[in-house]
Amino acid sequence: MRGNGTAPSGVQPVYGDDTGLLAPGRAGSPAEAATGDAAFLRALLDAEAALTRAQVSCGLAPAEAGHAVTRAADPAGFDLRDLALRARSGGNPVIPLVAGLRARVAPELRGHVHRGATSQDIMDTAAMLVASRTLALVLADLGRTASLLGALAAGHRDTPMPGRTLTQHAVPTTFGLKAAGWRALLLDARDRAAAVRASLPAQLGGAAGTLAALGPQGADADDPAAALAVVSAYAAELGLAEPTLPWHSLRTPVADLAGALAFTAGALGKTAADVLNLARTEIGEVAEGTGGGSSAMPHKANPVRATLIASAGRRAPALAATLYGSLAAEDERPAGAWHAEWEPLRDLLRLVGGSARDAVELVGGLRVFADVMREHLGLTDGLIVSERLASLAADRIGRAEAGELMARATTTARERRLPLTEVLAEETAFSGIDLAALGDPTRCTGSAGPLTDRALERR
Repeated sequence: MRGNGTAPSGVQPVYGDDTGLLAPGRAGSPAEAATGDAAFLRALLDAEAALTRAQVSCGLAPAEAGHAVTRAADPAGFDLRDLALRARSGGNPVIPLVAGLRARVAPELRGHVHRGATSQDIMDTAAMLVASRTLALVLADLGRTASLLGALAAGHRDTPMPGRTLTQHAVPTTFGLKAAGWRALLLDARDRAAAVRASLPAQLGGAAGTLAALGPQGADADDPAAALAVVSAYAAELGLAEPTLPWHSLRTPVADLAGALAFTAGALGKTAADVLNLARTEIGEVAEGTGGGSSAMPHKANPVRATLIASAGRRAPALAATLYGSLAAEDERPAGAWHAEWEPLRDLLRLVGGSARDAVELVGGLRVFADVMREHLGLTDGLIVSERLASLAADRIGRAEAGELMARATTTARERRLPLTEVLAEETAFSGIDLAALGDPTRCTGSAGPLTDRALERR
């Protein structure tokens, strides 16, 4: 290649497959294979074959047509690159796909290929098939991670650590409660993803969403029940939900899918963000089981799984925004709106699939350093328990007076670098109180244990 990025004269540039070179988060994940071009081709062909079989089941096509189209819908008989290049003329790959499918069927049966459908019917249905198949993989990984987080939370139910708000030590908490929170958010994502997957519909409306070319021909051509029966049979053949209406320009299914995927990426990203913070060198309260190396610094053990998950969490909202933007679609079938969905939807599925895979590895190998957490509780010389001691003082001398006392005492403790309990020992409001016991941060975790137990009851 020349320095300006062009190929030398007479040399054709070579474009290889998308191998995931710039996408380590999804590279090698089950979701990557489930969303590749080959997977979409499989889904497109499945949609076409199901359409013919549905018409057979409704008595609108001969049985041999269903068998013939299903046999012809073999991805091995199609060249992906050729389909991609030929798709440019009509703006989508269904047009050349249907031509190729008809060529592989006996002439007398070709009229039953793609009968009553339009390109968007097949594209939308294929997208729902790919999404459903990918979400099955995602849900399996989310279930595994939820189990691992449940064990982590239970095992560290009473492991005290500093709670942090706005980057600073706040009050003591437990690592078990933190892990239970990660699990709760992940289960929220799982429930949303499962609900969306169950609702993903087939698409069948014909040229303008009226089902005009479905049903019997001739004298019975106006029988609406026959067309509706095909839609029902079509959805059943594919294992997708039956649509109430053709949704060519009513993009609720895609918007709901986008929301569930973006939420899942963010839910996993929350865990990753916490791990990245707690794994900092100067904090060191957790570490990934197998850290990643550096090309320049041999000592590094980077939290790579958390990094990739966090990266997906940052990208997902923008991709979802594109899909939400397609809601504003004109007419009965829009120009550009549904076309704009294809790549961001695939990217979202891949991001979430890769993150779900990485989350299993991250949580399964996470190392928790309880001794470091306990040590960090003492970094502020007792200031971390000021809330508890302020409440005790308020019970004795009133809230206003206690507020003034604690403000004065915490300032003194900071300026003189003294333990807070030592400063308060000189105050009459705390006379006769065992400050050493009450000021022990390991005993000041509130209801973290019971909250963890309650969170773990959810399945």
